[in-house]
Amino acid sequence: MKDSEFTSPAIAVEPTGPPRRRTLTAGNLALLLFAVGAAACGQLLLKQGMNGARDLADARGRSLAVAAASTPAVWIGLTVFGISALAWLTTLSKVPLSIAYPFNALGFLAILISSALILHERTNIWTWVGTGTVVVGLIVVVTTRQA
Repeated sequence: MKDSEFTSPAIAVEPTGPPRRRTLTAGNLALLLFAVGAAACGQLLLKQGMNGARDLADARGRSLAVAAASTPAVWIGLTVFGISALAWLTTLSKVPLSIAYPFNALGFLAILISSALILHERTNIWTWVGTGTVVVGLIVVVTTRQA
């Protein structure tokens, strides 16, 4: 029997229609905001932990790596950041990247505010202007319908 003579059993295939569009539902938005917020918190914890590790390394003549490995805030920060990564991966499975990624601007804003208020880092007007511009861009992306 030739390959061209072989016939396979008929399989009924239902039309599936256009591919399902993934959208930014309230649940997806909550997950996305959690991912971005947890990432920002993780970064703040890592910074606090590394500040302490640097002080510990300087005071005891240890290496910074050893001091960081023994600093609880570093471990907590890594854990929180890891949780945020899992939430981000879940978000990416549900929301288009072109919608999800601009939300990182909120993380940037949260870190800018927190670094000034909690870590007492200095900021300047151009940092605030730039951050405001990025946040306005986020608002444009989120409120504009995708084609």
